[in-house]
Amino acid sequence: MMMKLFVNLKMTIARLVEENEGQGLTEYALILALIAIVAIVALQILGGKVQDVLSTVGSSLP
Repeated sequence: MMMKLFVNLKMTIARLVEENEGQGLTEYALILALIAIVAIVALQILGGKVQDVLSTVGSSLP
């Protein structure tokens, strides 16, 4: 009984390790994190310039 349970558990773990579904999800999460970091850095660098442009546009409106 215990041997059968152990074999089934080992086969289940082996099957989970072989599956690549989790790998794809991890890759998408890493890509999303990289895009978020790039966007935050770009906003930090360009934030002042964008604010100046919007202020100029806002002040030129009647």
